[in-house]
Amino acid sequence: MKLEIEKVCKRYGDVLALADVDLSLGSGIYGLLGPNGAGKTTLMRIMTDLLKPSEGRVLLDGQEIAAMGAEFRRRLGYLPQDFGYYPGFTAEQFLLYLAGLKRLPRAEAKRQTAELLETVGLYDKRGQKMKGLSGGQRQRVGIAQALLGDPDVLVLDEPTAGLDPEERIRFRGIISGLSRQKIVLLSTHIVSDLEAAANEIILLKKGRVLGVRRPHDLLAGLEGMVWTVPVPAEEEKELASRYLCSNVMHDGGMSILRLIAKEKPYPDAAAERPNMEDMYLFYFGKQERT
Repeated sequence: MKLEIEKVCKRYGDVLALADVDLSLGSGIYGLLGPNGAGKTTLMRIMTDLLKPSEGRVLLDGQEIAAMGAEFRRRLGYLPQDFGYYPGFTAEQFLLYLAGLKRLPRAEAKRQTAELLETVGLYDKRGQKMKGLSGGQRQRVGIAQALLGDPDVLVLDEPTAGLDPEERIRFRGIISGLSRQKIVLLSTHIVSDLEAAANEIILLKKGRVLGVRRPHDLLAGLEGMVWTVPVPAEEEKELASRYLCSNVMHDGGMSILRLIAKEKPYPDAAAERPNMEDMYLFYFGKQERT
């Protein structure tokens, strides 16, 4: 199975939202990472055939998704950042309604609904109305609806927004269990989720793909560039303005800065192992916005 994005561009008037995006995705989990305004939602909407590209095309197993119509939608699971729901429906009714839209047979719809509610930890809430669920619980119903019909392609926009740490761990376990048979595209600003779940990360900035790399390789590229620097508090502002700073702690009259620099930024700087927040700042931080 392969999803191919070929030379995709998207223009809104004079604004170029996506520029020559070329991607080839096989089974596995792909993280989509970039700052606000990078074009992530535009790309996902094009990949789900909700938005037509200005140029280029998207193919699933060699067929253009625009020509596949209902067949593509049958093979697609999608969770937008803000998914709509009927507040008066129970969680079970909502999933059964969407299963009907996906034309699942009634018996199969009931089986999958029960199974997915169990999977996301909401089976005991199946009779509760959507408006009475917490934000995290509604988000879990959204994850469940994306999995209805056992889709081949899953596109998930900020799926862990509103989930507590335990719920996020549950979500990562669900997605990891699916990744051998499905193409999963996961967009999130919670970079620790990508480190834990993604096989590869797509870096998107100003509508262009900077690269597609494994999390481990992205972190390895920052080895020797992350430093902990203790300085008197009065020196903090000046040092933080000269380097990318991913964290500041205060201890007494000292400031402890976590800086990204190709060379030792301060005599007392100590080298640290890079993390995903360091990586995000390196590619998308203030010095990279110019």
